[in-house]
Amino acid sequence: MNKGVIGFIGLGIMGMPMAGHLLKGGYTVKAYDLQPANVERAIIQGAVGCKSISEAVSTAAIVISMVPDSPDVEKVYLGEGGVLSAVKPGTLLIDMSSISPVMAKRVAEAAAQTNCPMLDAPVSGGEVGAREARLSIMVGGEAALYERALPVFSLLGKATLCGPSGSGQVVKACNQIQVALNLIGMSEALVLGAKAGVDPEIIIQVLSAGYAQTRVMDVRGPRILKGDYTPGFRSRFHYKDLNIIRETARAYGASLPASALAHELYSAMLANGWGDLDHSAVVKVIEQLSNCELPVKA
Repeated sequence: MNKGVIGFIGLGIMGMPMAGHLLKGGYTVKAYDLQPANVERAIIQGAVGCKSISEAVSTAAIVISMVPDSPDVEKVYLGEGGVLSAVKPGTLLIDMSSISPVMAKRVAEAAAQTNCPMLDAPVSGGEVGAREARLSIMVGGEAALYERALPVFSLLGKATLCGPSGSGQVVKACNQIQVALNLIGMSEALVLGAKAGVDPEIIIQVLSAGYAQTRVMDVRGPRILKGDYTPGFRSRFHYKDLNIIRETARAYGASLPASALAHELYSAMLANGWGDLDHSAVVKVIEQLSNCELPVKA
């Protein structure tokens, strides 16, 4: 049974599998991406390929966007030929990108002027979570809109209403603090162990069995041991999120010294040309600082 039309904008590492789950869940997905090759891939999955944002959203009951950064969201919704210029009044808009809470509120306010309710709903879980429909979805907006969106969210992962507009983005910023610091902590542990002559595989095995265990270690630890930094979440995007964290901290008067250190380490990643590697590749910066290379398992 067809559950209705969703306009989906942004078919990258995260967006493509998310659109696929919506198709399997019975929705018609009208898909658009700046890269025509991504649209073609979505068509193969069963989506209706679109050549513009307006084509994707003009007949949709729900619009979902999954794009990289605040300026992208601003352009998608408020720019010439954007969502708000083509969407029908009453259409539910859901931005699942990770952006500034200030931008999230601004776009939601503009959407309200066109009689389109909006939720900010950033996600955590990376490529694996997107592929396996196990994303953690952090939602900001009105409770009634959240309830309206739950059938869609349930196809993608587990959603939590975090508070009014912008709250989802605040919680996502908190999430990215924790993930970055977990990655850095694991990196330091592996490099210290390696410098002292302990097999990194043993370190992962032991730490995973105790209080230091994290999902980051479970998912990315074995890949680091193989030297595999294929992106599930690109380092440059985590650097972008750390910039958002700094901006949000300034706006609310919060002191986040560890996040400031994380920002500098991810800045070093970009300076080294590692921005398109997985964010777990921050270990390469720690290796560089320590004059140490982890042994790579075949």
